[in-house]
Amino acid sequence: MRIGQVAKSAGVHIETIRFYERKGLIAQPPRNNGGYRQYPQEAVARIRFIKRAKDLGFSLTEIAELLSFQANPMATCADVKQRAEAKILAIQERVKDLQTMKHALGKLVESCSGSGSLDHCPIIDCFEIHKEKEESP
Repeated sequence: MRIGQVAKSAGVHIETIRFYERKGLIAQPPRNNGGYRQYPQEAVARIRFIKRAKDLGFSLTEIAELLSFQANPMATCADVKQRAEAKILAIQERVKDLQTMKHALGKLVESCSGSGSLDHCPIIDCFEIHKEKEESP
């Protein structure tokens, strides 16, 4: 299969495939006599694997680790489960952080009348206060 066919079958852009090749997530196949790279059918399955793992929040580094388990005869389901459980904990922390941000932003929105000049906007003022603190020695 040529790169365009792989991209279409896997539901990604050609640039995505090239990016995954540069990151070492998929192997760059050799060129045929016509100069085209011929991808094996397994490339589509691997790209779909990467895509699904990304959809579940795994980073490309974590996905590379999951893929390496497949090539390691000593790897076990417990290894993968441990990574998935760690990802769940990271997601829970991220959700907690997002809820904190939502709450803080909600308080700012409540404190703003939505009228008047920006000189007296509590939302802008909040950002400038933090900016001044960051810039202070």
